Amino acid sequence: MDDTAGNDWLFGRERNMKVVGYLRVSTSDQDYGIDAQREVIELEARRRDWTVEWIIDQGETGKNADRPGLACALAMLDRGEADALVVSKLDRLSRSVVDFGQILQRATRPRGRKAKPWGLVALDVGIDMTQPTGRLVAHILIAVAEWEGDIISERTKAGLAQAKARGVQIGAVSQMDPAVVRRMKSLRSRGWSFDRIATRLNEEGVPTPRGARFHGSTVAYAVRGRA
Repeated sequence: MDDTAGNDWLFGRERNMKVVGYLRVSTSDQDYGIDAQREVIELEARRRDWTVEWIIDQGETGKNADRPGLACALAMLDRGEADALVVSKLDRLSRSVVDFGQILQRATRPRGRKAKPWGLVALDVGIDMTQPTGRLVAHILIAVAEWEGDIISERTKAGLAQAKARGVQIGAVSQMDPAVVRRMKSLRSRGWSFDRIATRLNEEGVPTPRGARFHGSTVAYAVRGRA
């Protein structure tokens, strides 16, 4: 079933809509500032008779979606207080495919029992969920984002499994015996390598917090003050 089918209610309403004009600038990209973004959205709003409510994230990165202005905008849309979210450029909304896909999913399946689907418009790349073609593009991007999220998850699991197979300590080592840590530091101060220290502790049967063997990486982690 097409998850974006709920946006049919927007078709025919792409004019005279109330939209959220979302503006973002970080400390590193001042060359495309708030005024420039606002001008692009205002031109489109006049052409399509939109009423715009502006929300700004000042000094916020686009690498993640944890931004106060964006959170406010999404909550407004979920409550049905606006019909669409509009950005002048896609990277103002997100620079992460996964985060962008999650926002698209939220547009098609908004939070709350009484919430209605809402549209998303990115003017620079032609994404416009108020129109059929834009809805199709959004649906494809959702699928791509879900695929990338699955790939990242599988890579993480594989990496952890390989590390565990090598005996590498996963997670914090805060439960390590302080006396063992002091001995590690003492041997290290005498010029022993991390691997040599790990070998000696294993030969002596010194237990690790989780019952595994010591490795050079575990010793380094402890000696450098993270235990």
